[in-house]
Amino acid sequence: MRAPFALIAPVAALLAPLALTACGDPAPTYIDQAWVRLSPSKDRPSAGYFVAHGGDTGTQLRGVITDYALKVDMHETVSKDGMTTMQAIDSVDIPAKGEVAFAPGGKHLMILGVNDTAISRGKMQFTFLLANGDRLLVDAVIRKPEGAAATAPAPAPAPGHDGH
Repeated sequence: MRAPFALIAPVAALLAPLALTACGDPAPTYIDQAWVRLSPSKDRPSAGYFVAHGGDTGTQLRGVITDYALKVDMHETVSKDGMTTMQAIDSVDIPAKGEVAFAPGGKHLMILGVNDTAISRGKMQFTFLLANGDRLLVDAVIRKPEGAAATAPAPAPAPGHDGH
């Protein structure tokens, strides 16, 4: 009877770490690389960018809020009939173990009325609202306009959009 147990014990010892990793917490959804491109004019919206990383299960980004601006909306750039425009989006799927980038020329945040406190601090905190009930707090670095773009008048907004 001792021989079978003698073979099982070493195998069980080798498999134990694998069993313990299966009992760990699931990988969470998280946000990183958050930044805000500050508009050169307070009358124009600023834009926000980030990368959302899916955890072990997929979810949706349902909205973004902040105490450091009057309003935050999610938008995406779309091309239709040779025209590029922006359109509001209500939610964005974040696939399990995938990622969704909010980047210039694509999905982005439109941020109206960034307050002076955030500008002087050089960052602002966002709360990302997920469909699974999670609320993710993320600091975004504020990049101020530089050079000629900061002093040049802002271009006229595209029809149906506030020009960012």
